[in-house]
Amino acid sequence: MLKVENVTKYYGSNLAVDNLSFEVKSGEIFGLLGVNGAGKTTTFRMIIGLLDKSSGNITLNGKPINYDVTDEIGFLTEERSLLTKLTVQEQVIYYGILKGMKEKDILEKLDIWLKRFNISEYKTRKIKELSKGNQQKVQFITAIINEPKLLILDEPFSGLDPINVQLFMDVIVELKKKGTSIIFSSHRMEHVEMFCEKLVVLVHGKSVLAGELKQIKKDYRKKNIHIVAEEVDLKKLSKVNGVVDVINNETEIIVKLASDENINDVFEFIKHCKEVTKFVVEDATLNEIFLDKVGVLYEN
Repeated sequence: MLKVENVTKYYGSNLAVDNLSFEVKSGEIFGLLGVNGAGKTTTFRMIIGLLDKSSGNITLNGKPINYDVTDEIGFLTEERSLLTKLTVQEQVIYYGILKGMKEKDILEKLDIWLKRFNISEYKTRKIKELSKGNQQKVQFITAIINEPKLLILDEPFSGLDPINVQLFMDVIVELKKKGTSIIFSSHRMEHVEMFCEKLVVLVHGKSVLAGELKQIKKDYRKKNIHIVAEEVDLKKLSKVNGVVDVINNETEIIVKLASDENINDVFEFIKHCKEVTKFVVEDATLNEIFLDKVGVLYEN
């Protein structure tokens, strides 16, 4: 288990992370979110021991983060951290040895992962000769080659097509099932919703939204209603009590509500329309919640 307790970080007089606390249990995928400059990267660097904290505690399975513990951590950074003049094999050996692995074990695991990611033929090719997507695969392999107890994934799907995104997702879920603690960060909220049981949202280094994703969505009173019906008067629908917006696309009408208290008002209106074949109430998406909760705070 990773524990971040009351962690603060200053760069001179600039407060980058403000009294941050969260836990990531074994076999749990935790979302650490925020706009650019919110303090995510600083937090990651403190967790892996690249930056010292100004105050607070960070422990992995009860141990303070030091060079012994960092051997149990994998980190896929948002920025490319590959040495482009090395071959794929040389690059993975380099990172594996830094994690205290033996070269024989590295090569055995490398062959398994290269086959899994369909890039076995690139084993002796230089990193600079690979596409961005294949470089991302290599970077992911370097992050998991040591079978980490804690894995930090910062924008892991960068440069990947949908097929390879699914491939990464499958591996991430497998690692979770094996007990790896995973911190997942992405600007794509739909990806966060797929994975994360719990999350923290940072604004200017401070947690502004935290908890279990299901509970966060439940507590957020705004709802979306998906409707399929004939002869719906959209102008009248938009004036129904509690309706914030009405979106009419090719397949359905989406009604955005200010509160779940107004669901019945919309239902009473729609039931008088012709051929109603769909009336589905859904929680707001995480993207909507993020924009609503974070937008105003970030601007201020």
